[in-house]
Amino acid sequence: MANKPVLVVMAAGMGSRYGGLKQLDPVGANGQALMDYSLFDAHRAGFEDAVFIISPGMAENGFEKEIHERVGSKLNVRCAVQRLDDVPAGFSVPEGRVKPWGTAHAVRSCRGMFDAPFAAVNADDYYGPGGMKEIYEFLKTARSGEYCMVGYELLKTLSDNGSVARGVCEVDETHRLLSVTERTHIVNTCDGALFTEDGAHYERLPDETLVSLNLWGFTPDFFAALDESFERFLRETMPGNPLKAECYLPSVVTEMLGTGRATAQVLPCKERWFGVTHRQDKPTVVEAIARKTAEGVYPERLWD
Repeated sequence: MANKPVLVVMAAGMGSRYGGLKQLDPVGANGQALMDYSLFDAHRAGFEDAVFIISPGMAENGFEKEIHERVGSKLNVRCAVQRLDDVPAGFSVPEGRVKPWGTAHAVRSCRGMFDAPFAAVNADDYYGPGGMKEIYEFLKTARSGEYCMVGYELLKTLSDNGSVARGVCEVDETHRLLSVTERTHIVNTCDGALFTEDGAHYERLPDETLVSLNLWGFTPDFFAALDESFERFLRETMPGNPLKAECYLPSVVTEMLGTGRATAQVLPCKERWFGVTHRQDKPTVVEAIARKTAEGVYPERLWD
């Protein structure tokens, strides 16, 4: 197949809430990281090429060599470095800024590396084999401007150990995406999922609300949109919070949907998400992986 879909793995996150580099933290019985299970699912879905978005520190500490040793015999692996100073001409990094620019900037980091449809995923999330298969099948036939997103039910994506950020989706009756609203502070309570914008006033979200966990599918035209949107972010949004403002993938997609430049199909997924947002999440993840291994979803040694 010409221009087979590519997997783009966003692995450059600083892990501030987790308290360390979680991308390679083992959760499987034989030292597998959560990322290894997503790579395994992607490979059996049909992906052959993977581009990892990593931080400068990860590049200096041998992450690329590590990932080649893990999956290089199964996937064609390359790395792109997300650099804070990778900004358009005429802009500069605000003094004191150390925080990366966000998921849109992360994906923008691999512009020019391939010309094919691609799935963008988080390194520290477990999506399940169904989600990877659905997005690969969609991308095989996607035309320019036809995007997709795997949507998960909110209640199946929450942590018992602290707040999470989720893109709350509005869809029509055919599961076309209308908009995504980034909610950066959602908590799981005995009254269900609540979110707050100011830390004081909380609002309820229905349990079955479809949310984005950054399992997106795009065609190559999306890189031009990323350039435009990131420049607009630097000009209009960033000055209000120069040290912490981020440019999110859902925001770029919502802009394109609003102007009619693209469509996005939401592919509902009934599988349970899990991840390691907080260090206290790890025992739950280890238990879940052990259960799936016992059920035969995964072999004990993934790539044997």
